[in-house]
Amino acid sequence: MSDEKKIPYKIYLDESEMPTQWYNVRADMKKKPEPLLNPGTGKPCTAEELSHVFCDELVAQELNETDPYIDIPQEIQDFYKMFRPSPLIRAYYLEKKLGTPAKIYYKFEGNNTSGSHKLNSAIAQAYYAKKQGLKGVTTETGAGQWGTALSMACSYFDLDCKVYMVKCSYEQKPFRREVIRTYGGQITPSPSNTTEVGRKILAEFPDSTGSLGCAISEAVEDATTHEGYRYVLGSVLSQVLLHQSVIGLETKAALDKYGIKPDMIIGCAGGGSNLGGLISPFMGEKLRGEADYQIIAVEPASCPSFTRGKYAYDFCDTGKVCPLQKMYTLGSGFIPSANHAGGLRYHGMSAVLSELYDQGLMEARSVEQTAVFEAAQEFARVEGILPAPESSHAIRVAIDEALKCKETGEEKTIVFGLTGTGYFDMYAYAAYNDGTMKDYIPTDEEIAASLAKLPQVNG
Repeated sequence: MSDEKKIPYKIYLDESEMPTQWYNVRADMKKKPEPLLNPGTGKPCTAEELSHVFCDELVAQELNETDPYIDIPQEIQDFYKMFRPSPLIRAYYLEKKLGTPAKIYYKFEGNNTSGSHKLNSAIAQAYYAKKQGLKGVTTETGAGQWGTALSMACSYFDLDCKVYMVKCSYEQKPFRREVIRTYGGQITPSPSNTTEVGRKILAEFPDSTGSLGCAISEAVEDATTHEGYRYVLGSVLSQVLLHQSVIGLETKAALDKYGIKPDMIIGCAGGGSNLGGLISPFMGEKLRGEADYQIIAVEPASCPSFTRGKYAYDFCDTGKVCPLQKMYTLGSGFIPSANHAGGLRYHGMSAVLSELYDQGLMEARSVEQTAVFEAAQEFARVEGILPAPESSHAIRVAIDEALKCKETGEEKTIVFGLTGTGYFDMYAYAAYNDGTMKDYIPTDEEIAASLAKLPQVNG
């Protein structure tokens, strides 16, 4: 126990220990993710084709599968210092409440104005847009964390920022909207009547509550039809997982500082930005045969792309204007129920994480939202942080695993990602506290009907 007391409640790195390079896990993957395909030709997308949608430097990062480390520009490093390094916290009080021999740590990414990990990639993408001389960028946002982070980053670089927010989240989270507007972002509920693809979706589904797939389609159309704009994405893409690797690199450095080796690493999974960033250096060790970890992706039962989806090529968006990506998917036309974890309401998953999951290098679980909010409340009452609904999925499984340790007496070390705070999610907490929150699980027939519409891709 004497060694235990040497580990502080919060493990901080100093500025000199911050990562100066992002880690590209694809470089260590023997079997790489399948390439993005041009839906018109069925052939891999070229850099030139992608540059019509994305910033040039981000295209280079998206296609880079060979360089394990990529330098973080000094201006981005300097910006990171406003909120990084973020703390790795030992959940002593949660452990005590659960009566578990397990040791629980969480990497807290909510100590910035955007309230989440999303700023790690937002500032990088805004930097490259500014460097390219663009006027502005367009994007989608689910719960609003990404839209908030990007509007903040664009404000820093004096760029226009157009945000298409999933309609149910736009209505559920009015204060998140106001933060985006405060930072100068222009925000539109999606699907909307402002784009051709939005009008098409509304014509077919007039009462649509929206999805990230819908919002992506609108944002891409906006960017590609206005000179001087490019589209930026807050999750799913390999470039985003690259930027988010600062989470995992800092986590590993903090653990190494005290000689701690985790047994399991847990993260919520929607499109993959948080989970991919958290696990990247640990997965790198696993791929190189240097260490082994149990890695668990946690997704909502209402949108179970890993646990009930199909590994196949699909459109990244509902409007079918984006490239095709091989990923675990429920079908681009799948519209999730209006659950309160808006950041996880995406029909597909990162190509990198999909390939790792398909190879059996990580596992996945789905959880219902009432159980998620039960865990969020339990965590908030003892750890003093109101967690975001998205990261509360990871909390749910971390608690479940800690209780298993209580039954078996195993002293496992559990690390999970706390992506941000839930202070803009009070309607969701109110629904839980009032007992009006409902669980929705799509039927096999609903998923099968959506998967039946997957595009036909040879090979």
